Amino acid sequence: MVTLGKTHQLEVIKSLDFGFYLDAKELGEILLPNKQAPKDLAVGSLIYVFVYLDSEDRPIATTKKPKAEVGEFAYLKTVARTHVGAFLDWGLEKDILVPFAEQHRPMEVGKSYLVYLYLDKNDGRLVASSKIDKFLDDEKPHDFKPHQKVDLIIANSTDLGYKAIINNSHWGLLYKTEVFQKLSFGQSKKGFIKHIRPDGKIDLSLQGGQETRDKYSKIILNYLDKNHGFAPLHDKSDPDLIADTFGMSKGAFKKAIGALYKQRIITISKDGIRLVTQDS
Repeated sequence: MVTLGKTHQLEVIKSLDFGFYLDAKELGEILLPNKQAPKDLAVGSLIYVFVYLDSEDRPIATTKKPKAEVGEFAYLKTVARTHVGAFLDWGLEKDILVPFAEQHRPMEVGKSYLVYLYLDKNDGRLVASSKIDKFLDDEKPHDFKPHQKVDLIIANSTDLGYKAIINNSHWGLLYKTEVFQKLSFGQSKKGFIKHIRPDGKIDLSLQGGQETRDKYSKIILNYLDKNHGFAPLHDKSDPDLIADTFGMSKGAFKKAIGALYKQRIITISKDGIRLVTQDS
């Protein structure tokens, strides 16, 4: 089914001076303007396009990729305000509307907001909303598992940490004590499901899996190589000192040095960790 606000692979069925018509199934024939078409496009070709409405509310195709599609969240900049609402730049020629009723607070030109893109059920228009809570599932998730890699959008900060949207569907929390990099509102990041609590709330991590453990091991080994094979830190060291030195939590540090110790790459003592040399 071909729907507005999504990317589809469509067939070229007609070529005219001003562009190509594509078979959009339920939406009928829709235009792909010449300026959007690759030079080798011809009748019978298949092409991936994004389908939306032009300035006259007619379905149209583009090869441009918007900053978000229907069913997704994005951090977009306000470029205009009119009597119907605010218009945000989402990467296409026609800006997307946030009606006044869908603004969490009045939007100002020049400022960016986290919004959700959807199809208005009343008139079929593509619109956005900054009232994001109503588009997130508050039921206990069944599709997520611990250590699962997910897409995150940083939404806001709390006393505990950073709230993030997981895979455009649920809220999750990154604890400040486990974040060792600067995060900004609206930023997209890869993360991991750390734990799903009995009440359905989800704890997140920016670190997870063997790939991350290997990454931290390399950071530690690189430090040792540059510091004569020694680091004055061990599994009993202060977490803040570990974070300042290696940019990782104490838990991640302990796992990494534990793995290096088992591989007999380092030794661990009361004064720190040392690289094992051939003479050791």
